[in-house]
Amino acid sequence: MAIDTCFHCALPVPPGNRFNAVVLGEIREFCCPGCQAVAQAIVEGGLESYYSHRSEASTNPQTLPAQLLDEQALYDRPDVQAPFVRHDNQSAETTLLIEGISCAACGWLIERHLRTLPEVVEARLNLSNHRLFLRWNAATFALSQVLGELRSIGYAAHPYQADQATEQLAQENRRSLRQLGVAGLLWFQAMMATMATWPEFNIDLSPEMHTILRWVAMFLTTPIVFYSCAPFFKGAFRDLRTRHLTMDVSVSLAIGLAYVAGIWTAITGIGELYFDAVGMFALFLLTGRYLERRARERTAAATAQLVNLLPASCLRLDQTGNSERILLSELRLNDHVLVHPGAVLPADGKIIAGQSSVDESLLTGEYLPQPRTAGDAVTAGTLNVESALTVQVLALGHDTRLSAIVRLLDRAQSEKPRLAQIADRAAQWFLLISLALAACIGVLWWQLDPQRAFWIVLAMLVATCPCALSLATPTALTTATGTLHKLGLLLTRGHVLEGLNQIDTVIFDKTGTLTEGRLTLRAIRSLGSMGSDDCLWIAAALENRSEHPIARAFGNTPLTAEAVASVPGLGLEGRIDGRQVRIGQADFVCGLSGNPVPKMPDEPGQWLLLGNDREVLAWLVLDDRLRDDAAELIDACKQRGWKTLLLSGDSSPMVASVAAQLKIEDARGSLRPDDKLQILQQLRAQGRKVLMLGDGVNDVPVLAAADISVAMGSATDLAKTSADAVLLSNRLQALIQAFTLARRTRRIIIENLLWAGLYNGLMLPFAALGWITPLWAAAGMSVSSLVVVLNALRLTRIKVDDAAAADASRNRLLPA
Repeated sequence: MAIDTCFHCALPVPPGNRFNAVVLGEIREFCCPGCQAVAQAIVEGGLESYYSHRSEASTNPQTLPAQLLDEQALYDRPDVQAPFVRHDNQSAETTLLIEGISCAACGWLIERHLRTLPEVVEARLNLSNHRLFLRWNAATFALSQVLGELRSIGYAAHPYQADQATEQLAQENRRSLRQLGVAGLLWFQAMMATMATWPEFNIDLSPEMHTILRWVAMFLTTPIVFYSCAPFFKGAFRDLRTRHLTMDVSVSLAIGLAYVAGIWTAITGIGELYFDAVGMFALFLLTGRYLERRARERTAAATAQLVNLLPASCLRLDQTGNSERILLSELRLNDHVLVHPGAVLPADGKIIAGQSSVDESLLTGEYLPQPRTAGDAVTAGTLNVESALTVQVLALGHDTRLSAIVRLLDRAQSEKPRLAQIADRAAQWFLLISLALAACIGVLWWQLDPQRAFWIVLAMLVATCPCALSLATPTALTTATGTLHKLGLLLTRGHVLEGLNQIDTVIFDKTGTLTEGRLTLRAIRSLGSMGSDDCLWIAAALENRSEHPIARAFGNTPLTAEAVASVPGLGLEGRIDGRQVRIGQADFVCGLSGNPVPKMPDEPGQWLLLGNDREVLAWLVLDDRLRDDAAELIDACKQRGWKTLLLSGDSSPMVASVAAQLKIEDARGSLRPDDKLQILQQLRAQGRKVLMLGDGVNDVPVLAAADISVAMGSATDLAKTSADAVLLSNRLQALIQAFTLARRTRRIIIENLLWAGLYNGLMLPFAALGWITPLWAAAGMSVSSLVVVLNALRLTRIKVDDAAAADASRNRLLPA
């Protein structure tokens, strides 16, 4: 007897426990009231078509696309499993990353479904990071079957393997947290033991107990010094070897001297215990560094998502022409790969057979797929749109164009703005002067009062440690960079935040910058016996069968086209109501009926001709439209008193039209790249600081020469290479927020530097006069560092527009 399965989750329906609902016009069975309620909500919300698309492919793994089944079968190979599957006799365990999880109910469904399988021993899903820990009987149940079971309930699973950089960052973060925890826990205990020896608290304390408490305090402080403070000592030794003074030198001297002095007091009973000062000093310093590390980690985690563009596998052809699906890591130079329509090209190469259109928008910024035929070069990460291609592999891994673009991320981390360089030099000089003064004051106090000399020198070392001065600029810049990335603006050079505060002139490109770079149908000019609406329906019937981006400009139609064929670079041909119809290039369309090519209207835009086997029907013009937030950006620039210019290579009438809509007074069209560069140089000669916003190859010279340059996320890779920042989200609103954030960042950096300088400058004479003990010096220095870090973290409190965040998330695959 067949077992009924739940129409929603495909689990068995318990006998005698029926839950029904009408879906797709039929009564469906569900396993529980939860699935029944979800299905009813989907139907009532008008989303019933979800089940029509899901029902066959998602409830029966065997009906999945052949490519997906082939990819899943690859995971059954021992060499593929080796990096992420651990085997123990017949048992195996792994961690999978699950896609499609939206709430806790998803986690419950995944775990429940897997646990019903007799071969699955353990299944635990972490909802916070969507990682599934799985242990199963690998002898009777293949990993591909596990992946198929997850697909059957609507979730895609992939092996989870953290890259080396991410794993190292996570290990360092865990180690920092442990060091911070040890310092906090033991400092509190050491402080109680130390305070018990103070005269204020030393009531009826026997000499023996006094000695015990001193040794207990020393015992508790030792792990803080040798474990929690190890990074400070390692940094100090490294800096001394390179003859470069940093705050690690001052910190290590203060901690080391205070610890040694504490040991002397614990042994001899002479002097005061400063173990509590050591613990508090370490705790506050480690807290400041941990907060800074977390800020850097958030930025690194966000930028790490930019490199996940290539497919996991591809089809390699052997000498006989047969295809075999392999992992991308198995691909070699000069291999031949078969790329089906809708597949991503796995490597840079050359087409040796076939012709198609390739969507290169992710890498080149060209929103229309480009016709490609035998002999043409293609790039890894681009999308084959129309027909199958056979490609010879010419570049892999780090040699591809995609990898070259991703390497720009390293440049953003390596460069420091001028303000940060000044702060670093100031911290070094301040530290050098502080050490020299501490030595001189120590000699002076040794002559006046030898018993106080050591503690005064120690207090000076602690109080004048330039921790806050060293943290003031990098913490603010790191935090601001991470916030801008959330907004969809990725900085690739270090001077952008500082330079934005000096801008007084902005140059805009037009196409793809102020406009969307996406075609929309603007007008239909009927030429034959049919009206405009009829022509639109015919054109839409053809285009709706195409994957070409032009097809998005046409709406729905009651007509149906048959035998639609795409001729790359020319247009589409099909049969509608018994007549052969074409749309595309004028020569291509007129070749069907033999009619002469009509004169193209003298108006800007991309004109397509529509005709059948009897007559020419209509001209259709598609045009780009302004971005919704373009006017807002222009207004924001004018409010700041900036001069705005529109420089474009397009014809002057189009440029004038856009300039009129946006109220840009200085607009120039039909410009060559050297013309744009000459205009920029004239502005620079006038003493203006220029920001350039563009996306095309013709913008590259101006982007490279401008004081600050921003490339759109859809820009060419050459434009991104030349730019100082990349607008990943393609939302101009993010630039407005960047202008505001740049001013806030500069203000906070100045606040931090003033605070740090004022604190260190005031503490030095007080410590030299002996008015500040090492304990209070440690407290003041630590609080000063925390104030700087917390002040910088205020830069994270900026509202990220939901749409901007969504666009940025979708564009994480864009190179920068």
